[in-house]
Amino acid sequence: MTPGGREREKMTDVSIAPCASYDRAEVKRALRQVLEPLGGLDWVREGMTVAVKANLVAALRPEKAATTHPAMLAALTELLRERGARVVIGDSPGGVFNIIYVNRVYAAAGLKEAEEAGAELNRDFTEKQSANPEGRVLKELTYTAWLDQADAIIDFCKLKAHGMMGMSGAAKNMFGVVPGTMKPEYHFRFPDHEDFADMIVDLDERFRPRLCLADAVIGMEGNGPTAGTPRMLGFVAAAESPHRLDQVCAGILGLEEDAVPTLRAAKRRGLIPPSAAQLTVSGDPAAFVARGFRHVAETRSLLFAGDGKNPFLRVFSAFAGKALRTKPKVAKAECVGCGVCRNTCPAKAVTIVRGKAVIDRSACIRCFCCQEFCPRGAMKVHRTLLARVAGRV
Repeated sequence: MTPGGREREKMTDVSIAPCASYDRAEVKRALRQVLEPLGGLDWVREGMTVAVKANLVAALRPEKAATTHPAMLAALTELLRERGARVVIGDSPGGVFNIIYVNRVYAAAGLKEAEEAGAELNRDFTEKQSANPEGRVLKELTYTAWLDQADAIIDFCKLKAHGMMGMSGAAKNMFGVVPGTMKPEYHFRFPDHEDFADMIVDLDERFRPRLCLADAVIGMEGNGPTAGTPRMLGFVAAAESPHRLDQVCAGILGLEEDAVPTLRAAKRRGLIPPSAAQLTVSGDPAAFVARGFRHVAETRSLLFAGDGKNPFLRVFSAFAGKALRTKPKVAKAECVGCGVCRNTCPAKAVTIVRGKAVIDRSACIRCFCCQEFCPRGAMKVHRTLLARVAGRV
């Protein structure tokens, strides 16, 4: 809780409200309802600049359910403008962080609607470097400088399945502070999923969004975060902690908390309780449980490494880890050999052979950049047979 925090913060960790459609009036009603248990927007002062960090992962239309819906951003803009704030919406999608590429993403994502509501779209494409001495693994970083101009940051994520992190929510959304072309470098610096998750949490702690919101009216299941299937979820969620918001949303999606690396990292740091059941939630998460939600999660129930001293358990854990590990796989029938996967792979593990992508397994670091940015959805998250069986146990 921030210094001088409101009394209501002590009463509500996460708030959930139904939202049946992206009709502007319905969205605005839902945002008012979800914010009320957290004290509304009383913290917003006239003249403040509020940066809304949306999820604008790629140049995809709103109906693809990969980006924060423009109706959500427009309604939030109206609420903030009513309190006299200046609103700037932005992100650094995967790709070149410049006006030509990002404008194309803004247009595809329908952000003209937010502009018409009074928001500015970020067009400051400068980058900054900064030391981060309090980071667990990220001791220095390069980030998008537009956030420095804000008095407060709102993290407005899109709730989706994610090949590497299990789910893409509020915590993962802050990876968008890293300039697009540097994202593969960060994947290469932190190839281990635990380290990558700690890096994400370092970013969350470094930028400390004042408010986190989740667009979960229509989420994405399956081959997320860009090539999955839209799934009606019917709610919006809000919290001051990205990890507490994600903790509740994971349960709604049917994910075990320990299957989400960022939640494991947040628990190690004491940022969230051992279970979402210990959170105070306004609204009824059970009413929105997405039964049969298709996701890809690391199965960890067969890893018995213990304290690391038993040699048998160490060997078994290493074997089980490899046997259960998800990996990207090329759907040859869908691959057109465009080379996007080859160009985005930080480990240079992908080549194009006879018009099809080929993955060098010995070089692959399982960052799923190829799967995330494949424009045809030809890169799939593949679970081994043992992982699928173990997931049903």
